[in-house]
Amino acid sequence: MVTDVFTLDELKRILLEAAGADEQVDLDGDILDTEFQDLGYESLALLETSSRIERRYGISLDDEAVSDALTPRALIAVVNARLTAVRA
Repeated sequence: MVTDVFTLDELKRILLEAAGADEQVDLDGDILDTEFQDLGYESLALLETSSRIERRYGISLDDEAVSDALTPRALIAVVNARLTAVRA
């Protein structure tokens, strides 16, 4: 079920669907402020992730904003800002 709020749990689920996970990274740990590169996700994985988010939530994400979001916390903020704008 898609909600009006994008959460870390949803981001982790989509990241795993889009690109899997590095065996050496614990996505269940405190990852909000860990850079995606340190989590094992490069730009191609993040493009696929943002594409899945767009389809699932029916929104359009700015490519620059997504590429500037270096951490899960930053990407969650980008998605939630867009959801708020669309739903307003």
